[in-house]
Amino acid sequence: MDEHKADFVADEKSSPSDEYRQPVSGDVYVHDHGAETELRRLLSTRHLTMIALGSSIGMGLWLGSGTSLTSGGPAGIFLGYFLAGSMIWSVSHSIGEMAVMYPLPSAFVQWTGKFICPSASFALGWAYWFSYCITIANELQGVCTVLSFWTDAVPIAAWITIFWLVIIGVNVGAVSFFGEIEVICSTIKFGWIFVVIISNIVISAGGAPNHDAVGFRYWNAEPFTNGFKGFLSVMPTCIFAMAGSENSGLVAAETGNPRKAVPRAIGSIWLRLSLFYLLGSLMVTITVSPTNPDLFGGEGTNASPFVIAYRDAGIEPMAHLMNAVIFISVLSTGSISGYGGSRTTMGLAHLNMAPKQFKTADKTGRPWYGLVVTLLLGGGLAYLNVNNGAADVFGWFSNLTSLFTLFGWGMICLSHIRFRRAWKVQGRSPSELPWKSWTWPWAAWWGLSWCIILIIVEFYLAVWPLGEPSSARTFFANYVSVIVIVVIYLGARLYYRGPWYVDLSKVDLDDQRRFYVDHDEEKAPKKGFKRVASKTIGFVFN
Repeated sequence: MDEHKADFVADEKSSPSDEYRQPVSGDVYVHDHGAETELRRLLSTRHLTMIALGSSIGMGLWLGSGTSLTSGGPAGIFLGYFLAGSMIWSVSHSIGEMAVMYPLPSAFVQWTGKFICPSASFALGWAYWFSYCITIANELQGVCTVLSFWTDAVPIAAWITIFWLVIIGVNVGAVSFFGEIEVICSTIKFGWIFVVIISNIVISAGGAPNHDAVGFRYWNAEPFTNGFKGFLSVMPTCIFAMAGSENSGLVAAETGNPRKAVPRAIGSIWLRLSLFYLLGSLMVTITVSPTNPDLFGGEGTNASPFVIAYRDAGIEPMAHLMNAVIFISVLSTGSISGYGGSRTTMGLAHLNMAPKQFKTADKTGRPWYGLVVTLLLGGGLAYLNVNNGAADVFGWFSNLTSLFTLFGWGMICLSHIRFRRAWKVQGRSPSELPWKSWTWPWAAWWGLSWCIILIIVEFYLAVWPLGEPSSARTFFANYVSVIVIVVIYLGARLYYRGPWYVDLSKVDLDDQRRFYVDHDEEKAPKKGFKRVASKTIGFVFN
């Protein structure tokens, strides 16, 4: 151990979770002053990788892309996902360095308190918790929209109640059960996207039963349906669609060896961005007209553009299969939001920013207090869909969530910047970091800059919305998130007082830190087929 580790002696009795935990190659038992909680490290690298791959694939992509296609046109939606993708890719690399070093239950909330200031941490934590609740509500109303493709006979309130209970059931099960469920759902999403890409290329080329070779017809006709403003209006939905990718930072607290699991999950980001979002949105633009009335938010069936592509091509069975995959995806994302919300409240409690009861978890690692409050509020908000249009509710919730998400992504990037600054100010070398991102420093600055720019853009859209007259109701419906964040932050400032930023020269960089051995155990070299398979898997996920 080096001089910074001298005060941290292995102490198997100091951690409430040591009795449930086995030694992991590359890991060291240490008394790490708070990094250990009552959460159990029951999730593996496989869980973290698959949750990172599938956690953000839900209503935003499968359904929200319909409203984006209508508002922004083929070029608008594709460029929107490209920009949002570059942002979350940057944010994920910032998460990677800090999650390996500080695998904490609410991750970026606690990092913000450590490297920026307690007031910002307080505002971020409660804003993000509410964002998770909103996402649960939005995904539940998304379930109703998906099921209405098959039948309208069941009342919306009944569907919400049934699948609210399903989400509750997944979250109150053991953490390992939750992890396995999400692995299965993510595998389905990941596998199906290949089917979507190949089949939509065939449809666009005229190989479907209708023999209509669409090609880039809609790109040539009108790439931007509402000009530059239409492109800007696409961004909230694109941000909402990618919200959730940062959950890999939360899951790190419940993995046995974050130094191994987190970089692998971060390394899969490029695969998710290119396959799910860029290629997925491109397939929509070459098969579905932006003026199709059946798109989600239109006057017709309010279906997903992916479903419409198969149905209009005359491949009805594929339309039903696509709708089933969307159903699984939406339900999965709602479940992950329950997980994220409960862990966020636990982190807030460890910072003394939430009631102390939220610190506790049972012997299997379930933080009951956080789960109950998060799932109750999230499910309750879903009933707004009973007396309002699905597309209207989606618009409200996605705008609110996208602003909370931009604030969160910005704080993650700023925390990373200040973490690296503190590391340098205190005379430490980057070589001492357990994992280093090759994107430092430009990616962190790129992500932070665009978060600020898009918050300003959303203010512009709230004042002068696309296709609607300006009104106080529209402004508050679309921008109240920022007002809430500012009010919470200023209230916290009055309570905490002190400097606007923590003094980086005095930050205890070893508090809440997790230490690792200098190298993992060497493994026997693989031969033959195993060697080829290992290299292939490494290429895909690293």
